[in-house]
Amino acid sequence: MQIIKYILLIIVFLISNKIGRMLSQRYKERVDELEEIKNAIQIFKTKIKYTYDPIPEIFTDISKNSRNNIGQIFKSAVEKMKNKSAGIAWEEALDENKENTNLKEEDIEILKRLSKLLGMTDAEGQISQIEITNQFLEEQIVIAREEKQKNQKLYQKLGTTMGLVIVILLI
Repeated sequence: MQIIKYILLIIVFLISNKIGRMLSQRYKERVDELEEIKNAIQIFKTKIKYTYDPIPEIFTDISKNSRNNIGQIFKSAVEKMKNKSAGIAWEEALDENKENTNLKEEDIEILKRLSKLLGMTDAEGQISQIEITNQFLEEQIVIAREEKQKNQKLYQKLGTTMGLVIVILLI
């Protein structure tokens, strides 16, 4: 009977440790996703500037070359562009996919700003909007890195500590 008790205590400890690691991982993934979307938007800017490809075609290329969560946003926007303007499709794709990402609401709002001129103005107007969005994204990346540095170890240690506390209380 004691062996079962100790096995259950070890399982409780491991589960709480895993929960702490999962919570800390979200900070790393947010930084990665922000960097990924910044790179994708940079590709978008380059393609608008030099290839003059239509937005749906550019977004399709980006969706194929981006990680799952970010690629899905672009893929969803392409699907919506069949019936809606590029700006509206982009906003709806962001709203639809925000639950699947680690992006915060302020990150989403910054990305929505891109929709104001998307497909509505000439290439130069869109490029200037992309540059502004990139500046805001860079600020968000700096903030996300600071949060990651501060909170990632905290949640890992908190998970381990809570596991130990639960085990000690149950002994």
